[in-house]
Order: sequence, then structure tokens, then C-alpha cells
Amino acid sequence: MIETLVVVVPALPVACGLLTRVARTPSAADHVNVVGALATASAALTLAALALAKSATPTQGTWYVVDGASGLFLAVIGVVGLLSALVSPAYLAGAGRGFFRAARARAWYYLGFHLFWATLLALPLVDNLGVAWLLVEASTGASALLVAYSGRRAAIDAGWNYLVLTTFGLTIAFAGILVLFVGLAPHGGSLATLDWQQIAAHAGELPAEGALLAFVLIVGGLAAKIGWAPVHNWLPDAHSEAPPPVSALLSAALLPTVMLVAWRVLATLGPALRDGVANAIFIAFGLASLAIAVPFLWRPLAWKRLLAYSSLEHMGVLALGIGFATPLATAGVVLHLAGHALAKALGFYAAMALLRNQPDAAAHPPAGVAHASPGTAAAMGISLGSLGGLPPSPLFFSELLVLLGGIAAGHLVVTAIAAALLGLGFLGLAQALIEGLLGGERQRAWRRGRAVRMTERLAAALGAGLIALSACAYLLPGSTAVRMLMAGVS
Repeated sequence: MIETLVVVVPALPVACGLLTRVARTPSAADHVNVVGALATASAALTLAALALAKSATPTQGTWYVVDGASGLFLAVIGVVGLLSALVSPAYLAGAGRGFFRAARARAWYYLGFHLFWATLLALPLVDNLGVAWLLVEASTGASALLVAYSGRRAAIDAGWNYLVLTTFGLTIAFAGILVLFVGLAPHGGSLATLDWQQIAAHAGELPAEGALLAFVLIVGGLAAKIGWAPVHNWLPDAHSEAPPPVSALLSAALLPTVMLVAWRVLATLGPALRDGVANAIFIAFGLASLAIAVPFLWRPLAWKRLLAYSSLEHMGVLALGIGFATPLATAGVVLHLAGHALAKALGFYAAMALLRNQPDAAAHPPAGVAHASPGTAAAMGISLGSLGGLPPSPLFFSELLVLLGGIAAGHLVVTAIAAALLGLGFLGLAQALIEGLLGGERQRAWRRGRAVRMTERLAAALGAGLIALSACAYLLPGSTAVRMLMAGVS
């Protein structure tokens, strides 16, 4: 069954995207999108459940591996992709003219969306660094078109910058893969040489300088796609200009999924480096991302741009947890990955109601939302409060676990700096939330249209999901799931 699902999971969204291209009416395309998304998410979550249940004995094939890490990331991508697909018809209903011809814009949107989702679903399953690189590159093409979907000059510029900067980073990563391939050539010389198991088995035989060069090039190149500082320049523009459902998929699924590739490189190639060097590189990216994000979180920013800089901060937290490499820190990474996905997706979905009723919020900070639409304000409050780490947010517990993991790993100075930066980030997000909900002049109540009603339902559902994740903070540390994840990544 697992072998069948490995093929079915990425194939379903591809088929769905193609079917929307031949749909005769916009309504038919919407229905195909919803049915295809439900089928895709069902298959992905089933495979994720099987992967987590059998994490002690991963299933491996010629080109795929299904382990604990695969299961965790598949679950996140499946949930966020499903939610984004379900809210897309509401976005498209009020999107107006776009980059594509009006008659076919909806079909092009769905095709790009489902191809993007398919690449994300395939990434955690591939058992080869070279194939993973190809999928990351493929995700860039599909998502760049989606970033530019509105057709506005700023969106086209953002899509182009995203395409150029991330492709440049991936070119650097490709150079690192070539260095690694040449070093491992005596042990195979074919594409299978780059299988994760082959890299782990023979990395210790590489010259120290060659292993370090390959690692720095690969991880540094992938950092541009992950959005780590200082190679994050594309992230604020792309997240703020993309359609909200696409922004959610970019931030909550794409960034951490590419990070999984870097994590597997750390686990397989990292031991060939001097003790602690590979982990120190992750920690450096984490601290740099936190330090650069904080000043922006203190500035008055448009809602989606604020969420984009929050992504920079949270990718930094994940980098720290991976770099600390202790069971506590890994438990924090697991919880943070899931909590960030739900909270960030909710924030972008709330932007649909916000921008439809307060168009100035596309370029300026929102104001007075609590008076105008309590439901939208609740969604924004749940999202930003959770992202800020306000208890009982699961991100409060995950950040605490990461910091405790840093102490356990002996990184006391790094942990203290990270704690201070997280505290400053919380204050910046809290100020933005108070100003957005209660600041400014009192506004007329918004009409409870489709976008507002949908936002209210999502706030209730995802708010409950976040509380449920908080309960997991007491179950994850020391659990079998975390031990299997740490073993499965490598």
C-alpha cells in the first residue's frame, strides 16, 4: 500500500491541475479543484500516518524513502495544501483581472497551484539529493507564476526577483552537489551515488576540504530558498504580493520542506566535517535570521509583509533547533513546524477578508479591525498571538523546548541571545497586533460576505488545532516519535 501511495500522492494534484485546464466553466474548475484537493489530502495524510506508525522500519524503494521525517512533513504539506485549495475559490471570486487572460486565469491559477503542491508533496519522499534539487527547482517555476498572478507591476517584479534569486541560490547548491558527486564517484558514479544512504555510508571517505566545500555550497544555496538571512531578500515581496492561499503554501509548506533537504544533508554529510562545524553553520543561519527579522517586526508594516518577516524569524528558530541536535530541541522543531504552519496559514487566509474590506492594508498597516469585523480580528489575533509565542500557543512551548535543547547542548551564549531576540520579536508582533485590531479611527462594520464568513470558520478550526498542538508539548519530549524522527532524517 505504501508503494502505491508514494506514486498516487504527487500524481493526484498533477491530474487535478490538468483537469481544471479542460473545465468548461469557472464553477466546474472550482469543483474539480475541491474534489482533487480532498483526494490529494486524504492520500497524503494516509501515507503520513503509515510513515509515522512504521517510522521504526522505514520503507525504501529505488527512488523513494518513507520514514518518520517524510510522515511529519507530508502531514503539514497535506493540511496546508488542502486549506489553501479550499479557500482559493473565494479568493478568485474577488480577484479581478490578473496576469493571465480573464477567460483562462482561473484555470492557469489552479494548474500552477496543483503543480506547486505536487512538487512539495514529492520532496519529503525522494531518496536522492539530486532528485530533491530538481524538485526544488521545479517548485520555483510553478510558484513564481503564482506570485505574479495578480498581474500588478509589484507582483511581476516580486515573481521575477523570487525566480532569479532562488535560482541563483540553487545554482550554488548544484555546484556543491557536483563537488559531492565527484568526491563520491569512486563508489558509484551514477545518480544513485547521491542517495541519502550512499552519502551517509561514504561521506567519511571524502577529503575534509571537499566535504566542507560541498556542505557549505549545498546548504548555503538552499538557504536562499528556505529564506534564511542574509539570503532572504525575495521573501517579503513574494509573500506580500502572492495570492493569500499561495502565500500560505509558500510560508507554511515550501520553506520548511526545503529545510528538510538541508536537514538530510546535515545528517548524512555533516559527520564528515570536523566536530560541530555542520551544526554551527545551521546555528549561525538561525541567529542571523532572528537578528535581521526583529528590527522589521518592530516597524509598521502591511499585514502580509509582517507575516513574511515573521517567516524569517521562525525559519531561524527551526535552524537553531536542528543545529542544537538534542532530543529536546528536535521535539521543539516538530512542534514548531506544525504550529507555525497552522498559525501562518490562518494569518494569510485572514488577509483575504482584510484586503477585500480594507484595501489600504496591502501597503499600510491595518487598523481598527476589531471594530469592523470581530471574526476577522479573532483570526488575526490567533495567528499573530501564536506566531509571537503568546501562551498557550504551541509556538511558546516549541521555542521553550528549542532553548532548553540549546542549554542541553552546551550552547549557553547562543541560547541567551536567541531568547533575547525572541522576546524582542514578541514585543514587536504584540504592538503590531494591538495597533491593527484597536488602533486608528473607528470603522464602519464590514459586510459579512463570503471571505469574512470563511475567515471566521477558519479561526475557530485552526484555533482549536493550535490548542491541540499545545497539548503535544507534554508528549513529544523523550517520545519514540522524536527518536524515530532523529534516526529517520539520516
